[in-house]
Amino acid sequence: MPTETDIKTRLLDAALPHVAFDGWSEATFRAAAAEADIEEAAARLACPRGAVDLAVAFHRRGDADMVRRVQAADLTAMKIRERVTFAVRARIEAAGDKEVVRRGTALFALPHHAPEGAALIWGTADAIWTALGDSSDDVNWYTKRATLAGVYGSTVLYWLGDRSPGDQATWEFLDRRIEDVMQIEKVKAKVRNNEFLQKVLAGPNWVLDRIKPPKPRADVPGHWPPRGPGSV
Repeated sequence: MPTETDIKTRLLDAALPHVAFDGWSEATFRAAAAEADIEEAAARLACPRGAVDLAVAFHRRGDADMVRRVQAADLTAMKIRERVTFAVRARIEAAGDKEVVRRGTALFALPHHAPEGAALIWGTADAIWTALGDSSDDVNWYTKRATLAGVYGSTVLYWLGDRSPGDQATWEFLDRRIEDVMQIEKVKAKVRNNEFLQKVLAGPNWVLDRIKPPKPRADVPGHWPPRGPGSV
């Protein structure tokens, strides 16, 4: 008997050819269920929100693909900025069809889906940093992901309109965004090494040092460990 994950995977595979024409819509969902030979009741059980759940699954599939690419690559000779650039590019390349991504961008720009769209972008940034072995355990955990989410989101939007050969203009745009981030990191390093500024910022730094990243909770009713990037 197929599992809920199996059904959702089959639905997503069947839906993708329809998304470019009908978007992440009810028409796409019904067509996918018919072509995958899945009864509507079973399809609704796997995807209560229909095509919206498939759009979420598509995004998470891209995250999982990116993680596999990063894990398969030899990053030892790369600087941290090069590793981040590689991972962001791998994630965009994993998205594949621009029209499918464009339809998803439009879906998650709607007010009632925007919070989930923002959460998916944050999840992508988290997946990238985790795949790269980020071990931060303080406020930097948040700032790294927030900054990278902005870089990733803006680069995807640029990529959607890019008509250059091999999307070369997009990769140049990405390099510029990463360079902007590195300039911020250089300023932060100067602040950390400035004894006077450290004294001035002693109070705020004391507060920031006590900010920790969220931890999975399995000991509280209604809470489960988060699903990995491969979950659909």
